[in-house]
Amino acid sequence: MAFALAPRFTVDDRELSALHARAFGGDPAVVRPWARRLARHALTWIGAFEAGELVGFVQVCWDGGPHAFVLDTAVDPDHQGRGIGTALVKAAAEESRAAGCEWLHVDFEPHLEHFYLRQCGFRPTPAGLIAL
Repeated sequence: MAFALAPRFTVDDRELSALHARAFGGDPAVVRPWARRLARHALTWIGAFEAGELVGFVQVCWDGGPHAFVLDTAVDPDHQGRGIGTALVKAAAEESRAAGCEWLHVDFEPHLEHFYLRQCGFRPTPAGLIAL
């Protein structure tokens, strides 16, 4: 089946929380306030839908200026390996560019290096992190 991308789709907190739990191994019973968070903090968000079901998601936060940040890239494990994640991140880059951003940042774990650097076109940069 083909998937369709939908920028700034109407978010159902239960549906997105369930996708996030499947993609990241979280507790499927926990429902997070996604719609409220996205409305307050995100430049944009994009869903990937197949037959009306949310199978992928990405959000872009920003500083209100030239910098945007990819967060929460998630694809349902049963739908991975079909280009959904790459399409989501590339659409996020286009949405960020259209909003006037000049830079799109992403942090990722080592096992995702191939995805972000080779498939999505990011280049490696030094960065820092503090656990809070």
